[in-house]
Amino acid sequence: MYKKIGLTGGIASGKSAVSNYLKDKGYTVLDADIYARNVLNKGTEGLKKVVEHFGEDVLEDDGTLIRKKLGDIVFNDKDELAVLNNITHPIIRRDMDRDAEKYIKDGHVFSDIPLLYENKLEDQFDFVIVVYVDTETQIKRLMKRNDYTVEEAKARIKSQLSLSKKKENADVVLDNRGSLDELYREIDELLEQL
Repeated sequence: MYKKIGLTGGIASGKSAVSNYLKDKGYTVLDADIYARNVLNKGTEGLKKVVEHFGEDVLEDDGTLIRKKLGDIVFNDKDELAVLNNITHPIIRRDMDRDAEKYIKDGHVFSDIPLLYENKLEDQFDFVIVVYVDTETQIKRLMKRNDYTVEEAKARIKSQLSLSKKKENADVVLDNRGSLDELYREIDELLEQL
């Protein structure tokens, strides 16, 4: 019987590397970040609700979202982040659940969800994988990848449950402090057990 598998970690922990590897191996991976981006596309129900709360200042002249501006607001104010999450998460969950049911007929379905534990979604999966790195590595990767300052990187990391806590709750931990080849070997060992 095919399984629904939750995949999580923290920002800049290497979830994308895991997801891409799984996709290359032919597995279905539903990426919550893609669903989240789509939820706030121009003309969507999600974007309309965001504008109702945050105002038209978060929009470009053409009606598209200024994501950095919204990010600067919510990643520096927990209450505003909660508002954004209450708008977007139900829509994201609905769409991901619909697609998981569609693809489970063909094989295991991995759902890449950064905020899986924060949103208490672990019970929706047969098991949960956490991609783990230490905080120093997260900060360095975020600064390099997104051109963030140390403060911006730390603010984004703090907006999520710590990787140490996620690691404690995980059914499987993939340690991504080494090389990509080491990570891929860990994934291959896991896939053999499915």
